[in-house]
Amino acid sequence: MTYEQMLEKVRYEGAYPTREKAEEAVRLVLAGLGRQLTGDERVELAARLPLEAARILTAQIPDTQPLTGWAFVKDLAARTGAPLATTRWGTGSVLCVVAALAGSELLTDVLRQLPAGYALLFGRAELTQAA
Repeated sequence: MTYEQMLEKVRYEGAYPTREKAEEAVRLVLAGLGRQLTGDERVELAARLPLEAARILTAQIPDTQPLTGWAFVKDLAARTGAPLATTRWGTGSVLCVVAALAGSELLTDVLRQLPAGYALLFGRAELTQAA
């Protein structure tokens, strides 16, 4: 998938009125994800993304304190001043496209690395083991 195709997919999934709005969402969410991922999962995910998207992801320095899925959305909303519901919608639109590019196995590895709350953002059920 090319970067332009990725933007069109995000535009469609997120119901963005313009390609520019979709690109804003892609840049915001991939930069945020780049601050959360480390190690082999980060490298593998970048390798599966279009080059421009991979650069956005890998240009970020990972945070020392990982955010839960909800805190991730709140952080992105605070950075843009957008409402939480809008930010949640945009985040899911971008991460569902990223999930398709990553593939099931890599996505599972990525979700194992991230704190709770990200599975739904990637379009997966959040499964937990019974105590």
